[in-house]
Amino acid sequence: MKKNIVATSCLLAAIFLAAETLFLSSALAQDGKPSTVGTNPFRVAFDGANIWVTSYGSNSVTKLRASDGAVQGTFAVGTSPIGVAFDGTNIWVANYGSNNVTKLRASDGAIEGTFEVTFAPYGAAFDGTNIWVTTYSTNNVTKVLASDGNAEGKYTVGLQPHGVAFDGTNIWVTNQGSNNVTKLLASDGVVQGTFAVGKDPFGVAFDGTHIWVANQGANNVTKLLASNGAVQGTFAVGKNPFGVAFDGTHIWVANFGGNSVTKLRASDGAVQGTFAVGAGPVGVAFDGTHVWVTNQSSKNVTKLRASDGAVQGTFAVGSGSMASGH
Repeated sequence: MKKNIVATSCLLAAIFLAAETLFLSSALAQDGKPSTVGTNPFRVAFDGANIWVTSYGSNSVTKLRASDGAVQGTFAVGTSPIGVAFDGTNIWVANYGSNNVTKLRASDGAIEGTFEVTFAPYGAAFDGTNIWVTTYSTNNVTKVLASDGNAEGKYTVGLQPHGVAFDGTNIWVTNQGSNNVTKLLASDGVVQGTFAVGKDPFGVAFDGTHIWVANQGANNVTKLLASNGAVQGTFAVGKNPFGVAFDGTHIWVANFGGNSVTKLRASDGAVQGTFAVGAGPVGVAFDGTHVWVTNQSSKNVTKLRASDGAVQGTFAVGSGSMASGH
């Protein structure tokens, strides 16, 4: 009986992974050509000194020194890693294809544990105590205790949840399949509201007062008041916006189909500039001075100065020798 359950789980995971790959290839195509996955970088996080990038096709995460982009190591994780988050000491990676999350020590990449999260874990965020992981294929979000990896709860959200962010009290989840976002109380997972946004919401970020959501299917971003979910505005950006980050004053949006990032003033949504990056930008993160963008199709990351969008460097990831992390 146990073998049958395991076999069924593996089959479902394979089906979910294939479906998501097809979705990314069709929904995020550039000029009619589907994006390749391969070793392509996906999401990105900052640990205070280094940039961590998941590589979906090579089953790894790469650590780059933020000051100069030098690779500090590439570490094996689970299958098809996507989401990544920093908990103050460790890096957490959501492995879409192997239905688990990997915890690595940020100082040296040593693996501290691998914990089951089913099915199809996608986004990851830290709330100060717990890691929250969206599971694309089961329409829920899982709360994992960061200290030991124990699952503290699983909560139903919308259809095909992707991005996840913490606002200091609540967890916000973008639901690509139902075109809305779910707000949950971080302490107990109780849903505080579900709010309509644009078509195919993916990335999400908190600016201290508002929640910003990238609507991949509508080429815009929605700004909501975090206190009650009221929409404060919808602002056009580039083609197929995916990742979102806040730099303290501005919102940065990675436009997958436009090979660019858009910088908007958080106070009123006014566009401050659109800057070319690599091919197929997906993830975006702020390191205190610079904005880092993962370019899925060109297999690299771009570092831009946040003050003016000037490119400071482009760095290859997801290739070369790989450490086991043990």
